[in-house]
Amino acid sequence: MNDRILATHTGSLIRPKELLSYLAKKHQGVEVDEDAYRKCLTGSVADVVRGQVEAGIDVVDDGEMGKASWITYLYERVSGLEARAVDIEGDSVLPPSRDRQAFPGAYAELDALTEDQNRQSNAAVLDAEDGSSASDAVSWFVTGPLRYDRTAVDRDIANMKAAVAQHDGVEGFLPVVAPASAYWLSNDYYDTEQEFVFALADVLREEYRAIVDSGLMLQVDDAVLMHECDTILSRGGSYDDYRRWAELRVRALNHALDGLPEDRVRYHVCFGSWHGPHAYDPPLRDVVDMILEVKAGYYAMEQANPAHEHEWKVWEDVKLPDGKKLIPGVVTHHTNVVEHPELVAQRLVRLGDLVGRENVLAGTDCGFAQGAFVSRVHEEIQWAKLRSLAEGARLASGKLWRR
Repeated sequence: MNDRILATHTGSLIRPKELLSYLAKKHQGVEVDEDAYRKCLTGSVADVVRGQVEAGIDVVDDGEMGKASWITYLYERVSGLEARAVDIEGDSVLPPSRDRQAFPGAYAELDALTEDQNRQSNAAVLDAEDGSSASDAVSWFVTGPLRYDRTAVDRDIANMKAAVAQHDGVEGFLPVVAPASAYWLSNDYYDTEQEFVFALADVLREEYRAIVDSGLMLQVDDAVLMHECDTILSRGGSYDDYRRWAELRVRALNHALDGLPEDRVRYHVCFGSWHGPHAYDPPLRDVVDMILEVKAGYYAMEQANPAHEHEWKVWEDVKLPDGKKLIPGVVTHHTNVVEHPELVAQRLVRLGDLVGRENVLAGTDCGFAQGAFVSRVHEEIQWAKLRSLAEGARLASGKLWRR
């Protein structure tokens, strides 16, 4: 049992420029020198692990260096799919929502800013003159039986294990997508929605087991499970419609996790996590039962941004199951302000008092990079937030274990 609160985070970190160039070219189908790319990727993982360790993070990851997107990376590893250009609804690839309906002017500016960031990033790394963007809208369609290719995950595992081996007392995890969050994926092959979702879970099961069998921890990322509530309601659906949609996917996730040791599995949920008002996110109290159904030993969720910080009080009424742990976000990607370590400590202490100090780790709301091509904060701020996170965990440990 730990005698202090460990510091970790939720995954995506800002990619270095050289690696970003390779990722953008591969994303656009441009041929690259594969040996040079693999060398750059291996070095980038080693560097980002070293940076986390130097910031004081105890449980580290590869920063998702090998992925252009935390969702669509999966489609590069699966056969039975076809990518097709699609027309997006409105001005954004993000789903419709009551949030967008309530704040149309704010979202118009946010969408324009994001598209400009994508265009500038893509032009910088591709020397593009044709106006193409790393965010060109496509949807993937299932046109045959889904099959998983382990080549990329085995590469990620090898890079991560080699990087972690250079540092004593550090544990590593790899983040991968949940069935509910395999978004922009449409079924043109399986007979029913349930058959489709469980076929996807079977594919993900191979990825999940590969990571756990390697000795690394598995983190399952599931942003869409939460924000699909707002999407369904914005289209005239009911909350019951949402629950049916979500519960099917929770069952599929548990199918994918079946047989894996829960103490090696982290389940991360957020509420879509893009910069925006988030005034219509579902309350944690309304969805926490589904979160706790997932066969995981750790539950990571947003608790630092102003839309969700108050929800630590949910644990006054909801019992954390025995043997399970919480990874609350105690610093957030939603603001450039670097949280003071004392504030981080306060957030951890009040939760530790509710669920037990041994059942809390210090985490972040979500990743500091929205995929490879858009950073949510400046890289300098990313590292400052992680240092503050680690210092806050140290201060909280002193308070909680001194009693």
